[in-house]
Amino acid sequence: DGNGKVSRVIRIGTRKSQLARIQTDSVADKLKELYPHVHMEIVGMSTTGDKILDTALSKIGEKSLFTKELENALERNEVDLVVHSLKDLPTTLPPGFTIGAVLKRENPFDAVVLHPKHMGKSLETLPESSVIGTSSLRRAAQLKKRFPHLDFKDIRGNLNTRLKKLDEKEDFAAIILAAAGLRRMGWENRISQILGPEDCMYAVGQGALAVEVRARDADILEMVSVLHDPDTVLRCIAERAFLRHLEGGCSVPVAVNTEVKDSQLYLTGAVYSLDGSDSLKETMQTSTAAADKSPEEVDERVQRVGVTASKISGEAQDRAERLGVDLANLLLSKGAKEILTVARQLNDAR
Repeated sequence: DGNGKVSRVIRIGTRKSQLARIQTDSVADKLKELYPHVHMEIVGMSTTGDKILDTALSKIGEKSLFTKELENALERNEVDLVVHSLKDLPTTLPPGFTIGAVLKRENPFDAVVLHPKHMGKSLETLPESSVIGTSSLRRAAQLKKRFPHLDFKDIRGNLNTRLKKLDEKEDFAAIILAAAGLRRMGWENRISQILGPEDCMYAVGQGALAVEVRARDADILEMVSVLHDPDTVLRCIAERAFLRHLEGGCSVPVAVNTEVKDSQLYLTGAVYSLDGSDSLKETMQTSTAAADKSPEEVDERVQRVGVTASKISGEAQDRAERLGVDLANLLLSKGAKEILTVARQLNDAR
């Protein structure tokens, strides 16, 4: 630093989109605050998902669409950690990687952004056959059932691109986006309506940021572990375990809703047919109260659905994971596999 002091450089990998940069900068700022002697360097990259913009995400069928290139850089030691939207991360990570931090969740629900000429309306009051843009099978399946008078069509691109497509053309009456992304971009004023769980449950991990690191980098893991938000970690472990056990991915409509209240973790999970006509939904709960004897028993190497959180009660994490698996099994026993298989086949055939 010019005074003969050596400061450590930490390289943070991110996608190049404006939202990804804002999210990464927020993580870098938190780390700078905690470790003022460390120099943060941000490395932007383009991923497959950023390059293929003319195909629906659900058709590409690649689970690590927005993460693979970043993980390759992590593997080659070109970066030390990577910031993702947790919902982009597959429930099974490649060997040698782990999620070292899950930050406090922003509002996980979906938001309706209306075309300027429909200002003041809601999905309910939009004219018959209005076209709603969403690239998510999960959103379309739930909203088709809830608002049968609307038409749903694919829209791709990052947030900026999608808003531009909405505003500058007459193709869409509204688009559905994650409220979290709009808030982080400072575009809260564009939100006309937040869809509650009765209208549209959210994607696994939606609204939470994840920091992925090499599992063997004990010092980096220790450094980022202070960013973990305990409630968000438990909610997301339950959600990811639910999705993993169902074998759901981008190409099937699976939705969740979680809440931590009075030392209880509540998980609602649902699966849908593509048009929403067929669905299964159940809720289960578990205690989050920790009865861990001593922190020494925590094994740094233990991952739960890809998450390493050594400072949070292992017992509570195990219960959260079990909750996700139990809820998935309950839905599977009621016919979830059949619904998802048909949804996958129909989606592949489209």
